[in-house]
Amino acid sequence: MYTTDMYEGVLAETVTMTGANGDTINAYMARPLGESQFPSIVLAHHMPGWDQWYREATYKFAQHGYVTISPNLYFRSGHGTPEDVAAKVRAAALEGIAFQIGDLAGAMKHLRALPYVNGKVGIFGTCSGGRHAYLTACQTPGFDAIIDCWGGRVVMTPDQLNDNSPVSPLDYTRELACPILGLFGEDDSSPTPEQVKLHEEELKKHGKNYEFHMYPNAGHGFFYYDRPMYRQEQAVDGWKKVFAFLEKNLA
Repeated sequence: MYTTDMYEGVLAETVTMTGANGDTINAYMARPLGESQFPSIVLAHHMPGWDQWYREATYKFAQHGYVTISPNLYFRSGHGTPEDVAAKVRAAALEGIAFQIGDLAGAMKHLRALPYVNGKVGIFGTCSGGRHAYLTACQTPGFDAIIDCWGGRVVMTPDQLNDNSPVSPLDYTRELACPILGLFGEDDSSPTPEQVKLHEEELKKHGKNYEFHMYPNAGHGFFYYDRPMYRQEQAVDGWKKVFAFLEKNLA
C-alpha cells in the first residue's frame, strides 16, 4: 500500500520482444523503479486494438508494483491509429489466435528473462483479450495467475467454430494450471450470464482455483471510463478485486 513517504517511479516505453514464430513485435512496457524485484503481468489487449486504454492500464499496473508488458497483437496487420488497424483486422478476419497465443507466451518469456522480475508472471485481458489470456494460460506453462474480464466466446457453440477458432476455449479448461479471477456484467451479451455459469461449472468440474464475480447493472466493458458502458461503482470494486487477487497470487 502506498504511503506519502515512499519513493515512487515508473519507467514506461515502447519496446520490442519476440513473439510467435520468432517474429519481432512491438510492445508497451512499464515497470516500477527501485532496487527490489517485482512481480510481473502480461496484458492482452481487446478487440478495439492496442489503444490508449491499454497503454494507460499498463502504466496503472506498474504504479501498483508490477512489471507490465502489453504486446501489440495486431502488429502483423501493419501500423496506423489503433482504430484503423483494428478495423482492418476485423474487416479482413486477420485475427489469428495461434499468433496471439504465441505473442502472449513470448511476452511471458520476455518478462521472466528480466533481472528485476521476481519470477512470478500473471496475465490479464478484457473482451477478446480475456479469451486470448484464457487460451494462453491453458496452453502455455509458466503463468501464475490469470484475470479474465468479460472475455467473450470462451464458451462457443459448434456454429461459431472456424479456422481461426477451431476449438472452444472452454475445452482447454482441464489444462489450466493457475488461479483465475473472472469479472463479468449481468447485462453483457458476450459472455452472457448463462455462458459464465457454464464456464464456472467447467472450472468446478476440473477442480480449478477460481473466483468469479458477476456485477449487476453492468455490461460489456464496464471498466472503460472513456465509453458509455463505463460503470463507476462496479469498475472501482473490480479494480480492487484485481489487485487483491494479484497480491495474493503473485507477491
